Amino acid sequence: MNPTLIILAAGIGSRYGGLKQVDPLGPSGETIIDYSVYDALRAGFKKFVFVIRRDIERDFLDRYQNHFLDKTDYELVYQEVEMLPEGFSCPMERKKPWGTGHALWTARNAVKDPFVVINADDFYGFNAYQILADHLTKNQDHSSDHFAMCGYRLEQTLSEYGSVTRGICKTDEQGFLKSVDEQFHIEEDTHGRIVSQKEKGTVYLDPALTVSMNIWAFNPSIFGIIENKFTMFLRSFLHDPKEEIYIPRLVDGMIRDGECRVKVLHAETEWFGVTYPDDRQHVKTRLKKLIQNGEYPEKLWK
Repeated sequence: MNPTLIILAAGIGSRYGGLKQVDPLGPSGETIIDYSVYDALRAGFKKFVFVIRRDIERDFLDRYQNHFLDKTDYELVYQEVEMLPEGFSCPMERKKPWGTGHALWTARNAVKDPFVVINADDFYGFNAYQILADHLTKNQDHSSDHFAMCGYRLEQTLSEYGSVTRGICKTDEQGFLKSVDEQFHIEEDTHGRIVSQKEKGTVYLDPALTVSMNIWAFNPSIFGIIENKFTMFLRSFLHDPKEEIYIPRLVDGMIRDGECRVKVLHAETEWFGVTYPDDRQHVKTRLKKLIQNGEYPEKLWK
């Protein structure tokens, strides 16, 4: 088996105000993608699939050609709004991508082995890749009963600079995912409590809740399920210019329909990411601390 890492890097970065995919944050100009690839290589991943937009291809290649592209087996896949299942045509008014579920679907022809999929702008830590690589090694057959995710504590995934959306994960007694409940506008209030604003009012959330940060272990059997779910989504929302289909929502639907089982694993390493411009300095500080602790070299790609 040659485990694959799919990195979803086609985002627009509207809240961030720029291309997070190529933003240098490490001391030697490394991006979060650099650290993700570095950790995945250490964990035994053999192939890398980058889902990008065609209009950022030149920026992407210029940034990473002398970092890791010449050291890895990689493939570029493009996510464009007009790329839809057979029988559908993209409406003229649609400008923004269709979401992470669509991004994963676009990679279907580039992946033949079990894989992990992540966001380009999230730092997950080496242990997350290691435990998911171990899971893939133990579950090499292409069964939808052998999916997994890496969960993080809610309190460790907030931003000091604005609200976030998180998928709250409920599990059964055996540690399998029962549901993913997307909560919007999550932030700390003035008393340090974690709250989510809903139509019916404020909801207080337990800081220890397990949340999905969009790091999943699948195998190619998922692509047929995704295509069916995406087709159903388009029948309802094709002409909605803003509606998107996200991986957590897809997985929640698969579980409810009895189409998969997802083991919830937990990383011992910390998560951090960039959502807002002010998150940038916070990420740089945390990377510097990890380097000082000896977890990463000051220059990743010598």
